[in-house]
Amino acid sequence: MNREGQWEVDAMSEDRRTDGPMPTESVWDYPRPPRVEPDGRRVVIAHRGVVLADSRACRRVLETSHPPVFYVPPHDVRTDLLSKSQGSTFCERKGLATYWNLAVDGCTVPDAAWSYEAPSPEYGSIAGHLAFYAGRVDLCTVGGERVLAQPGDFYGGWITAEIIGPYKGASGTAGW
Repeated sequence: MNREGQWEVDAMSEDRRTDGPMPTESVWDYPRPPRVEPDGRRVVIAHRGVVLADSRACRRVLETSHPPVFYVPPHDVRTDLLSKSQGSTFCERKGLATYWNLAVDGCTVPDAAWSYEAPSPEYGSIAGHLAFYAGRVDLCTVGGERVLAQPGDFYGGWITAEIIGPYKGASGTAGW
């Protein structure tokens, strides 16, 4: 955070791989039911020039056919910019999802993020953590790499260079 209480992206401190080729992960090797794992790479989320989240303590949820979803601990998120949405969905594994609207610089982004406030016990480590749709904010990075949004408008996976598909979410993939 800077002196004015605003969070900044420090590009010089980003994690950058310089020690050889990046390993690949196929989304088809991910498990069902999904697995949660810690991820210590720096995750930065920004919109309209404001850093919304900056963390090295995320949880990554891996599920067959989906790019990983990064859940950011609430203490690393500008929760003052979020308000609870009217929307909710139910995941057969994780439970009831709460959606969050984002308000930055006079602009509101409906359902920009979601969380599981009281997930099923197997997913307790993501309770209260926030996941952002990469396609609804201006910038999401993992380890200094800009993230691509998972196709479609429901799933919120983040695609980075090490992730290979095909991915569920695009038109025609609902039956996978």
